[in-house]
Amino acid sequence: MQAAPRRALFGWVMFDWACQPFFTLVTTFVFAPYFATVLAPSPAEGQALWGYATAAAGLVLALLSPVLGSIADAVGPKKPWIAAACAPLLVACFALWWAAPGWAGAIPLALVAFAVATVAAEVAAAFYNALMPILVPPERLGRLSGTGWATGYAGGLASIVVVLGFLAADPGTGRTYFGLDPLFGLDPAAREGDRITGPFSALWLVAFALPLFAFTPDAPRTGRPWRGAVREGLTRLAGTVREARRDGRILRFLLANMIYQDGLVAVFAFGGIYGAGMFGWGPAQLGLFGILLTVTGTLGAFTGGRLDDRLGPRRVILGSLGLLALVCLGLISLGREHVLFAIPTAPGRPGHLYDSTPEKVFVALGLLIGLVAGPLQAASRSLLARIVPPGEAGRYFGLLALSGRLTSFMAPLCVALATSFTGSLGAGPAVLIGFFALGAALVWGVSDAARLRPGA
Repeated sequence: MQAAPRRALFGWVMFDWACQPFFTLVTTFVFAPYFATVLAPSPAEGQALWGYATAAAGLVLALLSPVLGSIADAVGPKKPWIAAACAPLLVACFALWWAAPGWAGAIPLALVAFAVATVAAEVAAAFYNALMPILVPPERLGRLSGTGWATGYAGGLASIVVVLGFLAADPGTGRTYFGLDPLFGLDPAAREGDRITGPFSALWLVAFALPLFAFTPDAPRTGRPWRGAVREGLTRLAGTVREARRDGRILRFLLANMIYQDGLVAVFAFGGIYGAGMFGWGPAQLGLFGILLTVTGTLGAFTGGRLDDRLGPRRVILGSLGLLALVCLGLISLGREHVLFAIPTAPGRPGHLYDSTPEKVFVALGLLIGLVAGPLQAASRSLLARIVPPGEAGRYFGLLALSGRLTSFMAPLCVALATSFTGSLGAGPAVLIGFFALGAALVWGVSDAARLRPGA
């Protein structure tokens, strides 16, 4: 199999760039901390509410993703489904603008819009991932996947620089991180710079998703009527589940992915909330933290893709999970005025960025998360693309999305319960060590040898 032309690959990787601001700005570094520290009654309650919204999105995805993946395989083309999923994502992102402080409906609006946008983004990603096997041969899947993740991280980095430098201002000073008045007359007191991240992410998606639709080839049409394809897709879904149960390595990998993706969802869902609640960080500290994490994420995704092709995706996944478990242990050991559980440290000086030792350690641990998260996710989709039956990637990537979301309420719920029980934001990461360890134990027995294609 010959790789697709360069402009086709360019169009594919640019979709990662187009989607990433939603995850960087809304899910993690700007809107989520704003929700927990401004809209919610307390950071701990905000963390719990955000977790419940994530769980609700996971339950919807558990029902939708594999069904839609099977239907897309039956019909053939994937790009129309990507476009259809982007429509509710755009609407939900724009809706976040109206989640203003002091409005009684702000909390439910923010949670519903976030959940809808999350579902739409993940559905689009399932069809987007299913294009990989028609673009490059198996030996280049790791590099393509890693390049996509790295490009996505770079898009997240560019978006957060724009938001912090020109749009989101500190309520105390009225200035952006670059010392400027916010563009478009955005009011810092009404937190309009935080709320603009939703519409900004939507406009970014519209602008940069176009190369995928213009340059990247789609799977050919099967010629089957749409309604017949729906019935066939549902029938094939049941068959896919049965086949996955009979194929030991697919079943084992999907179970592992279900567990460790739960932990990764929780890490990103609560990372910004943790920094805001534990250390009192505002938009400037959180934004710079996001920039630093995104830089390491970009480097990690590029490096991980090449390690994937050289060492195999299984080893990349295992190494990433081991490092994530160590990061969680480090987070548990931090407090506002101590590190390593009991070693006291001097408090930070007001007005100084990341001045205390616990803050510096937290930033270092965050950079390590960025370094390994990209390789973990890129290697996960690369491993599945290697082991699924040829020509049936859509329905199996639907199951991948299902396995990544089926129990996605568990890790956020465990973090919320640990936070409530101990009264400490730092206790939440303790439960995530178990998620990463169990996921690694399951992946350990999965061979990542590529399945032979017909005629090979």
